[in-house]
Amino acid sequence: MEMLLSTKGITICLFFFVLSLAAAIEIPLSVSQLPTITEQSHTQVAYPFDEDFTIKCEARGNPQPTFNWTKDGKPFDLSSDPRIVSSNNSGTFVIQNRGIINNFQGKYRCFASNVLGTAMSEEIELIVPSVPKFPKEKIEPLDVEHGDSVILHCNPPKGIPPLHIYWMNIDLQHIPQDERVSMSLKGDLYFANVEESDSRSDYCCFAAFPRLRTIVQKMPMTLKVSRLKHANDSGSPNAAVTKANFIKERKPKLLIPPESAGSSSSVTVIKGGVLLLECIAEGLPTPHLSWVKVMGSMPKDEPETENFGKTLKIDQVTAADEGTYQCTASNPMGSASHKFHVHVEEPPQWLKKPEGGVYSVGTNLVLLCEAIGNPEPSIQWKLNGMPIDGRTFRGRISTREISLTNLQLQDSAVFQCEATNKHGTILASANVNVLNIAPLILTPDEENYATVVGYSAFLHCDIFASPAADVRWTKDDSIEPLSTFRYELNKNGTLEIRDTKKEDSGSYACWAANSVGKRAITANLDIRDATKLVVTPKSPRVLKSHSILLKCQAEYDSHLKHSFKLSWRKDGDELPVNSTEGGRVILDRDTLFISSVLLEDQGVYTCVASTALDAAEAEAQLIVLDVPDPPEDLQLSENQNRSVRLSWKAGASHNSPVNESIIEFEENRWEPGRWQELSRVPGNDTTALLSLAPYVNYQFRVVSVNAVGRSQPSKPSLRYATPPAAPDKNPENIRVEASEPNEMVMKWEPLKPVERNGPGLEYKVSWRQRGVESDWNEELVKKHSLSVRNVPTFVPYEIKVQAVNNLGSGPEPNVTIGYSGEDVPDAAPSGVSVEVVNSTLVKVFWFGIPRDRVRGHLKGYKVNWWKTKNMLDGKRHHPEKHFLTFVGDRNYGMIPGLEPFSEFRLTVLAFNSRGDGPESSPVVFETPEGVPEQPRFLRILNFDKDSVTLSWGLPKKANGHLTGYVLQYQIINETHEVGAVSEVSVTNRSVLSWRLAGLSPSTKYKFYIKACTAKGCGKAATEEGLTLAQGSKGSGRISDAVKPTPKFQPSEALEPGTEYTIRLVTKNWVDNNSIFEDVIETRGRAYAGIYEGISTQGWFIGLMCAIALLTLLLLTICFVRRNKGGKYSVKEKEDLHPDPEAQSIKDEIFGEYSDSDEKPLKGSLQSLNGDIKATGSADSLVDYGEGEHGMFNEDGSFIGAYSGSKEKGSVESTGSSTATFPLHA
Repeated sequence: MEMLLSTKGITICLFFFVLSLAAAIEIPLSVSQLPTITEQSHTQVAYPFDEDFTIKCEARGNPQPTFNWTKDGKPFDLSSDPRIVSSNNSGTFVIQNRGIINNFQGKYRCFASNVLGTAMSEEIELIVPSVPKFPKEKIEPLDVEHGDSVILHCNPPKGIPPLHIYWMNIDLQHIPQDERVSMSLKGDLYFANVEESDSRSDYCCFAAFPRLRTIVQKMPMTLKVSRLKHANDSGSPNAAVTKANFIKERKPKLLIPPESAGSSSSVTVIKGGVLLLECIAEGLPTPHLSWVKVMGSMPKDEPETENFGKTLKIDQVTAADEGTYQCTASNPMGSASHKFHVHVEEPPQWLKKPEGGVYSVGTNLVLLCEAIGNPEPSIQWKLNGMPIDGRTFRGRISTREISLTNLQLQDSAVFQCEATNKHGTILASANVNVLNIAPLILTPDEENYATVVGYSAFLHCDIFASPAADVRWTKDDSIEPLSTFRYELNKNGTLEIRDTKKEDSGSYACWAANSVGKRAITANLDIRDATKLVVTPKSPRVLKSHSILLKCQAEYDSHLKHSFKLSWRKDGDELPVNSTEGGRVILDRDTLFISSVLLEDQGVYTCVASTALDAAEAEAQLIVLDVPDPPEDLQLSENQNRSVRLSWKAGASHNSPVNESIIEFEENRWEPGRWQELSRVPGNDTTALLSLAPYVNYQFRVVSVNAVGRSQPSKPSLRYATPPAAPDKNPENIRVEASEPNEMVMKWEPLKPVERNGPGLEYKVSWRQRGVESDWNEELVKKHSLSVRNVPTFVPYEIKVQAVNNLGSGPEPNVTIGYSGEDVPDAAPSGVSVEVVNSTLVKVFWFGIPRDRVRGHLKGYKVNWWKTKNMLDGKRHHPEKHFLTFVGDRNYGMIPGLEPFSEFRLTVLAFNSRGDGPESSPVVFETPEGVPEQPRFLRILNFDKDSVTLSWGLPKKANGHLTGYVLQYQIINETHEVGAVSEVSVTNRSVLSWRLAGLSPSTKYKFYIKACTAKGCGKAATEEGLTLAQGSKGSGRISDAVKPTPKFQPSEALEPGTEYTIRLVTKNWVDNNSIFEDVIETRGRAYAGIYEGISTQGWFIGLMCAIALLTLLLLTICFVRRNKGGKYSVKEKEDLHPDPEAQSIKDEIFGEYSDSDEKPLKGSLQSLNGDIKATGSADSLVDYGEGEHGMFNEDGSFIGAYSGSKEKGSVESTGSSTATFPLHA
C-alpha cells in the first residue's frame, strides 16, 4: 500500500546546489559569445566531370561572425575570380567548373571573426587532378634469348588513387601470370626467364583510375625470344632447347629490391595501414619465394602473401608488426635474400585537448594540450588564429599548457592548439567566454507537466548564468524550498520527484540567483492514474489444432484515452496488427485469437499498453499440448531365447508428460504387416524386458502416450528371431457340435500363430464315452475340428485336445464333457388343458415329456392354435395356425390376442436343438363375448338451431350379440373448457340414426357413439358440429374418409332434391384448406330420369379426373409429411377436443396401450364404461410364449406380432377434429 503524504503546510529545509553551468549548457545565442566553427569541408577532389565544387565553412557567434580565407598560408580573396560564388553570413563558397581550374589546387583555411575573437578551421585541401595519359613514344622490340630475364616497363601516368594496372594483349585478354611471369606493385611485368611461347608483339599495359572514370593504354610492346645462338648442333629441337637451358641455368637474382639497394632496406608504414613488402627474382629454373620475420613471429601462422608469394601483406598494422622481415628466392642452383627493416609510425593523436567554456570575472583559466605520434608531434599555440607572442601575452604559456589568472571580460578569446608531425596535423580549439550576466532561465514559464502515480516527475529549469546561479524549488504558496528523499535537484536545474503521489499535483516555482541578479518561472504538475493490465487466461494450456482467445483488460486514466494504444508481442517480437498466416492469428484491439494452434505458437504473449505518460505490460504463458513425438533410436540387448531388452529414446512430450509407452510387435511368418500390442511400460521408462514366444521373427516399435493421446509409432527396430520350442498351451473353448443324430463333431479354438512355438503344428484329439471303461480314441489332425460318426444319440463323451509340433507336445490337456448328436423328441406332451381367462386370453397347462424322450437338450414347448368358427354367425373358418414358444422346461403358458366369441383348437409339442417333436391331441375351447369395436362412422345428416340428426355405421367386429348403442354429446368451444356429457341409450340394435332435440342455437357440440354387447360398450366414434343461429336455414354435414387409391367415392344418406356443398380436404393437412369445392343439388324423385346419363357427360368426367389427380397428389404429400414425423394442425385440434370417454380398461396382462387419437378432455366426466371391469390374470408375464415373429422378453415386455394373418379390413374413425360443416348466415 502506498502511503499518502500531504505536503501542504510542511516546511522543509532546502539543499542548495551550486551549479557550474560553464560546460553543461550551450551558450544561448542571445548572449555575446566567441565564434565557433560548426561545419567545414575536408580534403576534396575536383573531378573534371563535376559541374562545381563546394568548400564549406559555417560558424555561429554573437555578434554574427565574418569570414576570411587563406590559401597555402596566404590571404585568399573570394572575389578574385568570377567563378567563385559566395553568400552573406556564410564562409562557404562554390567554384564553378569552367575553364582551367588548376590554379585552385591548394590548402585552404577558414577564419570566422567577431569583436570577441577569431575561430579557425582545419586545413582543407582541394586537389585538381589532371587527365592521366601515357606519352606517345616508339618502343623498340626486345630481342632476347631463351632463358633470359626480361622486364617490360609500364610507367603509368600520375592520377588520383586507387590505380589498377592490367597487362593484356590487343584482344583484351589477360597475359597469364605465375611464379615465372608476374607484375610488380608498380605495374612492371617481370619474366624470371623467358620461353619461346612468350614471343608476341602486343604486350599492352592498361592503367585504370576508377575515381576519375578513366582507363588509359600504353603503346604495345614486342618481345622476341630466340634459341641460344651456340646451340647449333644437329640434335633434335628439344635437345637443342635442353642444351640451351643447361647453358643458361643460374641461381636466383633479386630484381626487386634491386642489387643497388644492398642486402637490406628500410620501410616505413603508418599504424593502422597496410604493409606491402615485395621481392621479385630472376633465375633458371624459376625461383621460389619465401618469407620469414627475423626477430619474433609473423602475425599469423601462415603469412598472407599475394602475387604467387612475391608480396607479403599485413593489414591493420600495429606496433607489434615492427621488425625485420626477410624474403628468400631459391632454386636448385642457389638462393638470394633481402631484409626489410620495418618501422611503424603514426600521425598525431590527442591525449588531451584544450576545453573552453564560460568563465566568470576573477576566475582562473588553465588549458592543456597533449598529443602523441611517431615521430613525436610539435605543439603550437595560437590566439584567435594567430601565433601567441609570449612577450605580449599576459598569461603563462608552455608547450603543453596555457594559464591565466583573474580573468576579465577582455580576456575572451579563441585559443587554438596544433599538433604536427610529418604524417599530418591536428587542430583543437577552445573558446574562452568571460561573462558577467544575471541568470537566464531558458525553460518557458507556466509549463504544464503530467505523470502517473508511482512514476518520477521531471520539472525542467534550464539556466544559463555567469557567475553560476543558486537554484531552489518551491511548491504552491510556500516560500520554503523543497527537500525530502523524494525530491532531487539535478545539475541542470531539473527537479525530479520520485514515486509520485496524487498529492504531488500543484504549482511549482524555480528560483535562480547570482551576484548579478535573479529570475523565477512556474511549472504546473498533474498526477494521473497509472495504466493497469490483466491478460486472461494467465497460463492457458491448449491442445494442438484447437483455438485460444487471449483478452487484455486495461484500466487507464480518462485524460489519457486519446493517446492510449494497445499492442501484442510474442516472445518479445511485436505481432502485426493485421491478421497473419492466412487469418489463423487475428488481433482485434484487446483480443488475440489463434485458431488451429500450432506447436510454434507456444510462448509468452505480452499485452503492451502505452499512453503519453506511461506504459504497462501483462503476460500470458501459452502452453501447447500435443501427443508426444515418436520415440527414436530403438536398440535391442540382453538377447535370450524367450526375452530381449528393448531400449529407446523418448520423443518430445509437448508439455504433457508421457504416462505410458506401448510396445508393439510385427512378425513376418504368419501375419506380416500386422502390428499387435505386446507390452505396456508405465511412466517415463525407456526400457523394457520383453517376454517373447518361440519361433517368431519379431520386429518392435514403440508408441508413447500422454494425456493428449498417442504418438505416431516409432521406426521399427531390427528384427529378432526366437528359436522354436514345444507348445506352451493347448487349444481352448473345446465344444461338440453335430448336425446328425449319430455324429459327433469336436471343435476348438486353434492356437494363435505366435502360440505355435514351432513348425509342424498338429492337434492330438482323444475321446471316450463317459461312464464306460474303455481306452481313449486318439487322432492327430491339422484342422481345428474332428468329426466322429456312428456314435449313440446324445451320449456324453470325455474329450481332450493337445497341441503338438515338431519339437514336442504341449502340457497335459484338461478333460471336456460333450454330447453326441441330437434327434427330435419322440413323444408329445400329455394332459393338455385350457383355462379361459377372458374373451382374448387363455391359460394352457400340460405335462412335459420324459427326459429320455427328449433325445437332446430340451429347448422348450410350442403351443399351436387355430380358429375353427365364429360363435356369432356359426361360420366355419379355414384353419390358420398360430403358435407361441415357451422356452425351458415348463408346463403352462398364456395365449393372448384371441378373438372373442370364437371356437379354437390347440396342441402342444416339445422341441430341442434338432427340431420339433410330435404334437399332442387337439383340445377345443371357446372364448366368451367381448365389447364391440368402434362404429365404422358417425355422420351429421342435418343441423337445425336446436336439433341435429346423426347417422352411424355398424362396428366392424361385434365380438358378441349387439344389445344397442350409447349416444353421448357435450358442448365444446375453442378452449379447453367443455360442458357436461349427456347420454341417450338406443336399445334397438337395428337403429342406425337418431335425432337429438333440445340443443342450443349457434353452439358447437361434440358427439360420441358406442356399440354395446352384454359384455359392455366399445370405443366411441366422434364428430363435431355447430347448431344454426335463429332464423338460419337448416343444413347438415356428411363426412367420408377417402382412401388414396380410389378415383371416386360414393356418399350415402343424402336427401333427394337438396342442395349440398361438396368440399375435398386433406386429412392431417397443415391448414385444412379445401383443395376442391363445388355446390350440387341431388335429384328429386320426380326428376330422376333427367340425370340418368350424367356419368356419360364430358364435363363430369373431366371434373372427376381432376379431383382424382389432385387427391392423389395431396395425399402423396401428406404421406411424405406424416413419415417425416411432422405434427399437423388436425392432430393438434384432436388433442384439444378428445373423447372424454376414452378407453379406461387396460390390458393388465400385455402391458400394451393403444395410442388413440381420442384422449379425454380436461374436466370431462368419468368414462361411461368405467364400470366394465377387465378380466385380469394373476399369472406372470413370463407365462406368455414367443411367436414366429415376436416374443416376450424376460421382463414380460411384448416384442413383435403374433404369427398368422389377421382378417382384412380395419376400423377407421371418420370423426373430424375440426368442424368442416358449412355455416350460413
